Amino acid sequence: MFDNDAKVIQRMAPLLQRVLIGDPHAANARLLGELLRDMFHCQVWAAPSTDKALKLCGSVEPDLIFVEMNAEALDGIAFAQKLRRGHLTCRKAPVIMMTGHATAAAILGARDVGVHEFLRKPFTVKDLLRRLEAVTLRPRDWIEAVDYVGPDRRRFNSGDYTGALKRSADVFDTPDAERTAQALKILRSAILAVRRDPNQSMRAMQAQGRELEEVGGRLADERLVATAAAFNQYLDQSRGALDQAELEQRAAPLLSYLPKPEAGAAQAA
Repeated sequence: MFDNDAKVIQRMAPLLQRVLIGDPHAANARLLGELLRDMFHCQVWAAPSTDKALKLCGSVEPDLIFVEMNAEALDGIAFAQKLRRGHLTCRKAPVIMMTGHATAAAILGARDVGVHEFLRKPFTVKDLLRRLEAVTLRPRDWIEAVDYVGPDRRRFNSGDYTGALKRSADVFDTPDAERTAQALKILRSAILAVRRDPNQSMRAMQAQGRELEEVGGRLADERLVATAAAFNQYLDQSRGALDQAELEQRAAPLLSYLPKPEAGAAQAA
């Protein structure tokens, strides 16, 4: 192993102390587990099924999860969905999806259920290190919306796919402008979905309210801070009893920060 790889492994090791491998094939799980132990001196648990993997997530709280994408006993897509939308402490842990069939559709499907990286089998040590480096040393923002929960998809960078995963509309002037616009859009969609999915809508609104309060502080925007704080207090006091009409009224001062569409764009739409 090259010196550069050794240095990267040393930096990653503290972030990879507990690893879960969800794979119904014991030999494959054992091989990957031995490789990880050799490199990081970490603890490794293996799960042959979706249910067992979720139970282990609750008991061992892994720092990293590998999961087979589609096997008879283990459905990686279903696992990722349940993990991200559940209430386990490790629900935000990096997930690396593994499969022997890395089509563009499979990669995008994994991305859209909140997977961090995609690893095609068979893989080399170099392939593995690239994915591990991405999830540990280059973390992505967490998105807590209604229809998507997981790392920022616009930063998805699987080594198995070189197609365009970004839209031109995803580019904003500054990081804080981007965060503000994204948080407001998620907040608006969460309010509209409160009857359909009240639990995730509440979680999404709380996350965006905190985000807007933090951004307002960085921008020294006292009005945004106060408005976000008032909305957060309302959510805390509601105790989950949400009325869409009242939500829209309470959120109106925040949503007024949404940029107005340009006249030409509005006509084209």
